Amino acid sequence: MILHLDMDYFFAQVEERENPRFKGEPLVVGSDPKGGEARGVVSTANYEARKFGISSGMAISKAYKLCPKAIYLPVNKNLYSRVSESIFRIMETVSDKCERVSFDEAYLDLSRVAKNYSQAEKIGRDLKEMILRKEKLTSSVGIGKNKMIAKIASEEDKPDGLTVVRPGETIGFISKKSVRDIPGIGPKTEKELEHILGKSDLKVKDLKRLSMDQLVNDFGKRGADIYKKARGKDDSRVKTKTETKSLGRETTFDKNTTDPEVIISTFKSLSKEVVDLAREEERNIKTIVTVCRFEGFDSYTKQISFKPKKPTRDLVYGEGVKLLLDLLTQKARPVRLLGVRVIFVKSKNR
Repeated sequence: MILHLDMDYFFAQVEERENPRFKGEPLVVGSDPKGGEARGVVSTANYEARKFGISSGMAISKAYKLCPKAIYLPVNKNLYSRVSESIFRIMETVSDKCERVSFDEAYLDLSRVAKNYSQAEKIGRDLKEMILRKEKLTSSVGIGKNKMIAKIASEEDKPDGLTVVRPGETIGFISKKSVRDIPGIGPKTEKELEHILGKSDLKVKDLKRLSMDQLVNDFGKRGADIYKKARGKDDSRVKTKTETKSLGRETTFDKNTTDPEVIISTFKSLSKEVVDLAREEERNIKTIVTVCRFEGFDSYTKQISFKPKKPTRDLVYGEGVKLLLDLLTQKARPVRLLGVRVIFVKSKNR
C-alpha cells in the first residue's frame, strides 16, 4: 500500500498563507515578467491564474500576455524549503519508509503501518489534517498498490483531494486515463503511439491492443515498461534516505552579453548561492562544474576534481571562475546562460 502526497500549488499556496490579501487573486510564482528575468518560466500558479491558461513551466512572458493583471512573485526557496522540511517531518511520523521526490511531493510505504486499505485511507486523512493544522496548507493524497497508481490517484481530485484505489479497482481506474497520465509517456511518445494505433486522444485501455513484442520493437526497453504500466504494474520501490549527489544554480541573461563585469559578478553571485546550499548538506565536495551557454544555444561545461574539501566561497568561486575564463577565451561569443554546480562525496554511512 503506497501513499503519494502532493501539496496543492505549493509555492503559490505558501505565498497566499503568508499574505492573505493574495487569496482570490491570480498569483504566479516565477521570474519577473517585466524585469531582467523575462526569459524565465512559471514555477507555480494558483487556480485563479490557471483559469487564464497559465501553467507550470510556461514561459513567464507568455503568462504575462495571458494575464497581465496577475500578481507575479519571485521564487522564495528559503521559505519554501523550511515549510517543506516541516511537512516531511510530519510524514516521517507516519511511516519510516518515506521517499522525498521534490519540495512538495513524496511517497510513503504504508504496508507495515496499515492492515488494509480502510486503515490506509484513515492515515491519509489524518496526514492531510496534520499538515493543514500545522502549516495551514492543503494537500492531495492518492493511495494504491504501487507508486504509479498512487501518483495518478493524487491528481484525481485536486485540490484538497483523497483518492483510494484498491487492488481490485486498479485496472478499471487506469484504463480510462489518458496515456499521458502514465509516467514516462510524454508528447513525443504519445504521438508515436497515436501513429501506431491510428487514432488520437489515446486512453490507457487502447495500449492493450499492442503486444509486448510490438512495444519493445518500437520503443526498446521503454516498450516493456509501457506494457506493464498499461496493466497497472509498477515494480519501483519507495526509496528512503536518498542522498543528494550534486547541486547547482544557473541563470539566463535578459540579453546575451559580452560584458565581463556582468558575467563575472553574476558568476560570483551564483557561486555564493551554491556554497550556501552545499553547506546545509554538511558534506565535502569533490568536483566543481562550470556551465556556459553561448549565443546560438551551444552549451559547454568544464570541471575540476580534487581531494574532498569543505565547500567554501573561495574554493567554489576561485576554481569555478578559472574554468569560466577558459570557456570565454575559447569561444569568444556573447553569453546567454551561466551556471555552477558542485558534486558531493558519497557519505560512508549511506
